[in-house]
Amino acid sequence: MKGLELMVMTKGEHILQEQYGTTKKAAAFYNKQMFDHLNCMMKKFISEQSMMFISTADSNGSCDSSFRAGLPGFVRIIDEKTLIYPEYKGNGVMASLGNIIENPQIGLMFIDFFENCIGLHVNGKASIVENSQLSSLNMPKHLWTDILEKGENKAERWVVIEVEETYVHCSKHIPKLKHDKKEIFWGTDDEEQKRADFFKGK
Repeated sequence: MKGLELMVMTKGEHILQEQYGTTKKAAAFYNKQMFDHLNCMMKKFISEQSMMFISTADSNGSCDSSFRAGLPGFVRIIDEKTLIYPEYKGNGVMASLGNIIENPQIGLMFIDFFENCIGLHVNGKASIVENSQLSSLNMPKHLWTDILEKGENKAERWVVIEVEETYVHCSKHIPKLKHDKKEIFWGTDDEEQKRADFFKGK
């Protein structure tokens, strides 16, 4: 999208593009591959994904990365500038959500390892919405129906993302993986299923 280049380029990017001679290449990427919204192909891509990686930072800039998963399409698109995802029961630390209340900036990374071997970056601002507040969102009726039918009204809460920039993660270094059968116990507290002490921290 033309004009997006000035909005997305950070000071650090500019310094290193000048230093390493990639300014022209970067400008072409900004203008051809970066958007300030979700286009139709991006919406379809997200609606087919069953996992994503997220990154957040607190008010001091200390970073955290995490993983989210659900049934295919667990991340719902409200419109081209808004999406939501459910938060299920976790370890109680609230690392990602804690960062969000200090610093709303968030990065989402969707990677299709199984079909197209392609990725999608979605960056924006996040806010936390309780289940009781979901109905206040300007959500299409079919999305609300889908959430109820899939039992995701049992999510503890939801995160709403205001989309600021989106761009492709190219295919060349993404491995192609195969699905294997694994029974998933969503939100379980069973220690055997969680394998929380895999790294022998106790």
